[in-house]
Amino acid sequence: MADVIKKATRESYGEALAELADKYPELVVLDADLAAATKTGVFKKKCPERFFDCGIAEANMMGVASGLSLTGKIPFASTFAMFAAGRAYEIVRNTIGYPHLNVKIGATHAGISVGEDGATHQCNEDIALMRTIPGMTIINPADDIEAKAAVEAAIQHYGPVYLRFGRLATPIINDNPGYKFELGKGVTLRDGKDVTIIATGLLVAEALAAAETLAAEGIDARVINIHTIKPLDTELVIAAAKETGAIVTAEEHTVIGGLGAAVAEAVCEACPVPVVRLGVEDRFGKSGPAAALLKEFGLSAEGIIEKVKVALSKKA
Repeated sequence: MADVIKKATRESYGEALAELADKYPELVVLDADLAAATKTGVFKKKCPERFFDCGIAEANMMGVASGLSLTGKIPFASTFAMFAAGRAYEIVRNTIGYPHLNVKIGATHAGISVGEDGATHQCNEDIALMRTIPGMTIINPADDIEAKAAVEAAIQHYGPVYLRFGRLATPIINDNPGYKFELGKGVTLRDGKDVTIIATGLLVAEALAAAETLAAEGIDARVINIHTIKPLDTELVIAAAKETGAIVTAEEHTVIGGLGAAVAEAVCEACPVPVVRLGVEDRFGKSGPAAALLKEFGLSAEGIIEKVKVALSKKA
């Protein structure tokens, strides 16, 4: 078996910006004194005249991005998810969301896998916060290939977009010739009839691993990758609910207001079936190695398998 190639989506973000610079001359990048960590330094090196370091002033950076968008530029405002969605929330809501400006927010270092930086920097609430802003598109890519495709899709889409990237290297799973990224459309990675696992971000690879183990136990699990959490691909989700009768959601985010909540809302309204959510429970994270934290919080193939069995026990 070939070695699994892993790469952090924050690296993909920086590379994509630089790779797309010539194709989209209106593209500009802003950062809040974190270019080395967010990897926007790659773009800065290539296009220094189109890069703006706003310092440790994230709310101001969002305001600057808003102004640039009004001049016809396509600004990517970049910082850690904790600061993009948390510290700057009011400016994102009122200055970007309310006037529906063409600003893209590149939020890196999301979730528990930030690791040793601890609870203050482990933003597990950002998807929930961004979902509440009318007109905000939310993308949470699963791997390097999807992350790069998401950046270009965000450029081509008019309106505010929140892109969520991780610090931890994750397996590349979309390296196939038939891969296609379409904003707002989920991807069925594996068919199955007994239960559906709907995952996002780094838990997509874990969902595929869980499905393999479940297959050996005689459980046929469908796996769906939801890279665009808003707008949610409700058609695909509801079809899965009708065809498999039970759903498990998996995300590196609080179970409150994220992918699991979005799926549960859609299913409850259209085709009520058991929906069991895997994510960070109502608690803060803590400092530690990323892999150990993911295991402790149950954000793994083993955690998904446990939830699948709970969902199956509730299935009519």
